[in-house]
Amino acid sequence: MPQHPTAKARVLSIAGSDSGGGAGIQADIKTITALHGYATTAITALTAQNTVGVQGILPVPPDFIRSQIRSVLDDIGTDAIKTGMLGGSDEIAVVAEEITRAKMARPDLPIVIDPVMVAKGGAVLLKAEALEALRRLLLPQASVITPNLPEAEYLTGMVLADVADMRAAARYLHEATGASVLLKGGHLPGDDLVDVLMDEHGLHDFPTTRLPGRHTHGTGCTLASALATRLAQGIPLHDAVAQARQYVRNAIIHAPGLGRGAGPLWHAVDPTA
Repeated sequence: MPQHPTAKARVLSIAGSDSGGGAGIQADIKTITALHGYATTAITALTAQNTVGVQGILPVPPDFIRSQIRSVLDDIGTDAIKTGMLGGSDEIAVVAEEITRAKMARPDLPIVIDPVMVAKGGAVLLKAEALEALRRLLLPQASVITPNLPEAEYLTGMVLADVADMRAAARYLHEATGASVLLKGGHLPGDDLVDVLMDEHGLHDFPTTRLPGRHTHGTGCTLASALATRLAQGIPLHDAVAQARQYVRNAIIHAPGLGRGAGPLWHAVDPTA
């Protein structure tokens, strides 16, 4: 919890930068700020990226990722950590070690892991050899994991064709990691969509309807950051998920219509709307 009742909840995002501003660190900062949190960052990679794809990725050396995390935590501190695009196994190992260090000081620290693997344009953002490091080192550290369908298929080896498959995958990941799992259903066909939450209380469905349009770049980053912010503010998980999902939906509805491809959301939308 924040150190003082009037303090802003602090959220550390460990993720890659998106030069187009729609996803990654930029989306995280905008989201955390819109939800009245205080955003800090550790950047894992620079990307040349826009709404039509990723044109280049420049990784940040693992030791410098560690330095960024420690600079933030040893001075400002944090009330939640959110991870996004990480890169290879060395980067994942450093992030896992630093989260372990942070949790030694504060065992109840919320950790939201968004297992970013593939960009919306198709570029691979998590190297293949890093998948085992993600499973073994990072996912067991999580309070909540927020995979989409393709990511959940990578992590479980299952084919997810419907909501029943999603529930089975969410249960599998919960049992394998001990973390709560918010499995996002946006990749399923049709206009009726369901996100599935599996936690210690069991399964819970969050139904919604698909919004028209192509402006959905950064929805995963935005949802995970919104969830981390609400958890940092002391909001219980189910309510935090509901509020984060509503914020993302509103941000899609009010998307500014930028770019020729999958355009960004409008992160400055009123979170109470």
